[in-house]
Amino acid sequence: MRKHITISLDEEVYAGLHRVIGKRKIASFIESVVRPLVVKNDLNAAYREMAADEVHEAEAQAWIRATGPGKVARESR
Repeated sequence: MRKHITISLDEEVYAGLHRVIGKRKIASFIESVVRPLVVKNDLNAAYREMAADEVHEAEAQAWIRATGPGKVARESR
């Protein structure tokens, strides 16, 4: 169940949220930032859930292969 709250923000912060995050995405952005700070999760369950996401797991594995130990350092020379 979702709950609604009203918060007050500095105008500059509010404008930045609109500019960077987007008008219709602010609530989900705030929730994604706040959730890890206030909701205790079973870390192992979260890792299992992430690993079960085949698309993201394949992307992560490709990134690991592309940026494995020493590859970034050698490429920047």
